[in-house]
Amino acid sequence: MESLPRGTWPGYRCLSEYGNEELPAFVESAFRKPLPVDYMQLQGKTALIAGAARNNGRVIALTFARAGADLVLVAQKSKDDLEQVARECEALGAKALPLLADLSDHEQVNRIVQSGLEHFGKVDVLVSVAGMRPHKDFWKYDYDEWQQVFAVNVHATFYLAKALAPSMMKRKSGSIIALGGRASLTSEPIGAAVVASKHGLYGLIKSLALELGPYGIRANLLALSNIQNKRLNPEWYAAERSCRPRALYAAWPGLAYGI
Repeated sequence: MESLPRGTWPGYRCLSEYGNEELPAFVESAFRKPLPVDYMQLQGKTALIAGAARNNGRVIALTFARAGADLVLVAQKSKDDLEQVARECEALGAKALPLLADLSDHEQVNRIVQSGLEHFGKVDVLVSVAGMRPHKDFWKYDYDEWQQVFAVNVHATFYLAKALAPSMMKRKSGSIIALGGRASLTSEPIGAAVVASKHGLYGLIKSLALELGPYGIRANLLALSNIQNKRLNPEWYAAERSCRPRALYAAWPGLAYGI
């Protein structure tokens, strides 16, 4: 399916990453429908997408671009992929600033946030997508590996929110969105580090909502089920590959509205 312009339905599909597999006709037709006027509500807004180079982050970035937002796009090391996403967003009419940073390092996070603020003048929306999902028995983790999962899955969102909060509080407006997944709400085998860190992320978001609410800033966590993506470690996801029907991922910027 070809790229869709701004002003068309902002749903997307994980299957777009898989080549020749096509959507059912009734879903395909939904992508062609004109958007209601309020789906361009992100015009004039700037969003920072952390983890934007591939999969969920890429889809969210393109969806925000279609909805009118300009974008600070952040990834750790996938420079070519990140720049490609930036070009795709610009083709949709968005302004895009691609930046590389290790989100588990608060100094690098402070740097990219400052760059985004200087470039666009403000950041209205934070979408924290970056995450690690190692699959192994908890007793097989070494200490550094366990700490790294928490650094990416929890601490990165804290660093980003901490860096952006002062400017949002000053404007009394903003939205913070984190991608949590099922692991934020329940447990699963060979996933102790993921489950523990994603529960921590959910707790962080709930606290941010309480503390930042009086300043007109909302904080929400998305806890979605399985999303089929291109996996760096596909052997970890054998159970997902056997699921039918395949999940369709509708990424839309509804939680960013009203800012």
